[in-house]
Amino acid sequence: MHETIQARFQAAAPAVDFCSLRLVSTRTEQLWVRQDILQPVNTSTDVGAMLTVMDGGGLGYAATSDLSESGLREAAQRALTWAQRTQDQCVVDYRKVAMPRPQLEYSSPVEIPWDSVPLTQKIDLLREICGQLKTNDAIVDWEASLWFTEEESLYLTTDGARALQHMSYLVPDLGVVANKGTESQQRTFAARGYCRQGGLEVLDTGDFRTAGPQIAEEAVQLLTAPNCPEGDMDLVLAPDQMLLQIHESIGHPLELDRILGDERNYAGTSFVTLDMFGSYRYGSDLLNITYDPTRKDEFASYGCDDDGLPATREHIIRNGILERPLGGVVSQKRAGIEGVANSRAASWNRPPIDRMANLNLESGESTLDELIGQVEQGVYMKTNCSWSIDDSRNKFQFGCEWAQLIENGELTTVVKKPNYRGVSATFWRSLKGVGNEDTVDVLGSPYCGKGEPNQCVRVGHASPPCLFDKVSVFGGA
Repeated sequence: MHETIQARFQAAAPAVDFCSLRLVSTRTEQLWVRQDILQPVNTSTDVGAMLTVMDGGGLGYAATSDLSESGLREAAQRALTWAQRTQDQCVVDYRKVAMPRPQLEYSSPVEIPWDSVPLTQKIDLLREICGQLKTNDAIVDWEASLWFTEEESLYLTTDGARALQHMSYLVPDLGVVANKGTESQQRTFAARGYCRQGGLEVLDTGDFRTAGPQIAEEAVQLLTAPNCPEGDMDLVLAPDQMLLQIHESIGHPLELDRILGDERNYAGTSFVTLDMFGSYRYGSDLLNITYDPTRKDEFASYGCDDDGLPATREHIIRNGILERPLGGVVSQKRAGIEGVANSRAASWNRPPIDRMANLNLESGESTLDELIGQVEQGVYMKTNCSWSIDDSRNKFQFGCEWAQLIENGELTTVVKKPNYRGVSATFWRSLKGVGNEDTVDVLGSPYCGKGEPNQCVRVGHASPPCLFDKVSVFGGA
């Protein structure tokens, strides 16, 4: 099929400064067992192409699910019309943007292909795991699920660039709800955080097969736990909460199109400005953030982004100092600053925009016990359940599913409804302990929303647990 599409594209493309085609084919299958009952199996397929034209300084794009030569030609003409209409109207002169010309192939690492295991066996596995969750009469809802996606993308330009990428994604999830009277508490499997690229071997990376009983026990414990105390105290965040902290208060404010003002009508702006790069102290010396789509065990890895820019590992923040934004090739040209390969689209019918992929907090030197041992009075929190952050991605308030008090260097009382608040840079400057490599969890999320119309993409966040000094902590109502 690829050779046929390539020939049709070459025949249909207009004579312009630049023309590309991005063909995307996606197949999904979702399996879900709730309260030991198999729910309807959900499967879908989706295929289409986006054509992009740059000509005379203007930009236009058009998507189509008609992959015939006439369908591609019609889309190319619509894209050309928009490119002509936007000449002298764009925020950047596209004649000055040197678009990448990749030549590469990329595939997710897969040890146990999804289709190599019969559907009945996968359902039986979910039934077995779901059956482990009903450990107590207080458990009133329980479920186990698997969400598999296979995606293939082909990127072509009229002057010979070609990038073929094949991704395999798996999202395992567990959830329980416990109830006693008017009190209900929920615990999940890192809130779908143990998602990765790969095959069914992903199920063994986060103890999916064995984590159920502990999740259920913790939900029941929360029913009688006291509320989290209020006050300024030390805070240790587990990796499955660090992923949300990194995502919201580092990832989104560093998206270059947001810094340039593109998102202000929808998702807001950023407290970060262009003059901060290279000098601004974003966090303590312990804060080291890398952008790394080349790390194949994470959820949002690839060989090149959707504008064809080859993926590389780059330091975003080094020893607390802000170095570069999350901006693709077009945003880099607009801002006059180096960025990363992060121009990504959610589907064939969406244009690429600046998005996170794998944004990771590099490990330090402490064990988890050593982080906790430094705390005289504080809280250890796990698993995000709520988030709120202002439209400049600066002031935030986050809540977690589970917490324990830390007293004199030891974990003690379980507490419920733990929350904390802060201001992004002030919070990261209070970082005073970072877990070592053995404490790192490779996590992610299938739900990162941005853009108009909305685009929901996958992101990865690998992180160790971290210790923060004197954070405002409080309990829920």
